[in-house]
Amino acid sequence: MIARSLSWLALGALAAMVGSQSAVAAPPWSKMVLFKHLEAKEGEMYSLTDQNGPWMIMAASFSGEGAEEQARSLIYELRKQYKLPAYSYQKKFEFSKPVRGIGLDPQGEQPLMRYQRSKDFTEIAVLVGDFPTVDDPEAQKVLRRLKSAQPKSLSVEAGKSTNQSLAGFRHLQKQVLETLLPEDSEELKRGPMASAFVATNPILPNEYFVPKGIDSFVVEMNKGVPHSLLDCPERYTVKVATFTGHSVILDQKRMDAIDKGQMPKSYLEDAAKSAHVLTEALRKKGYQAYEFHDRGQSMVTVGSFGSVGTRRDDGKIEINPAVHTIMRTFGAETTVTPGKAPEVGKQKKLAGIPFDVQPVPVEVPRRTLSSTYSRTANLP
Repeated sequence: MIARSLSWLALGALAAMVGSQSAVAAPPWSKMVLFKHLEAKEGEMYSLTDQNGPWMIMAASFSGEGAEEQARSLIYELRKQYKLPAYSYQKKFEFSKPVRGIGLDPQGEQPLMRYQRSKDFTEIAVLVGDFPTVDDPEAQKVLRRLKSAQPKSLSVEAGKSTNQSLAGFRHLQKQVLETLLPEDSEELKRGPMASAFVATNPILPNEYFVPKGIDSFVVEMNKGVPHSLLDCPERYTVKVATFTGHSVILDQKRMDAIDKGQMPKSYLEDAAKSAHVLTEALRKKGYQAYEFHDRGQSMVTVGSFGSVGTRRDDGKIEINPAVHTIMRTFGAETTVTPGKAPEVGKQKKLAGIPFDVQPVPVEVPRRTLSSTYSRTANLP
């Protein structure tokens, strides 16, 4: 299978959500870059920010006087030798301050309690990756790689101290396993980051990770649609046509009329009709086409994919060949001349309806749990 690099015209749209169509800007980490330059400066901590991916891999943690130095070494090695985006995150644990316990004392107040360990300390975590979801295939691939990696910065030699959390325990555990398991056991091939796991970006608020879905009004707009995008089985699809009506989001009077079922014909019906006609025409030609109607626009998509592309070790993104084929099939012809800006040709059409100049992969919108429950609860 020949992997194809993502067209420059689609940069920034690869991780775009359908929900972002309604004036919600996509976060910076969602903009995938075709050629990712991974910086690796010795001694740099590369502190984690909210601009990094929402899902990371907790590779190792350090505490004590030499923690920062060892964290720097591991980050540099992961970036330089393993070509992985590694970051640091520091957290101070204040065990010296009293806390309120559970229950009430004779005065009717929660009792003041102290930690058994009354000394404050700072722990430095080294996290890897900028992954969009917890089950991202690339994240699982990197996780397996880290678990078996043997970075020099984490090697525990005779007489050499380490600030890695639980390093001594894992070293002792491995010595015991060596006497119990055969030499070719997968358990013995694990390295000092064998306990690595996928975690959330600790800087992002908890609210960010609450499952999101489209609201009940939009669900109602798509009710009864024969080939609704809400029924697309996979996570991604390719948007090939967009039909924009006049926005009614900021006009409260018109929104009240829409909520009462008095939708102004001149606003969204023409867009919805065009999307429906194009979807049916594509279906007749054998394409897996879907339509979706939002408050300010309608769209037509083609295909159903579990992933859009994968990031290679050299930092390049390889797009799914099937996704690339759809983008090329329905997008306008583009002529690229060295030293000149690309020249975009005429839009392609079907049933007299034009496709977008550049089709882009989008995430399939999903119903919220509450709207799904509400719908099924009303069934006889």
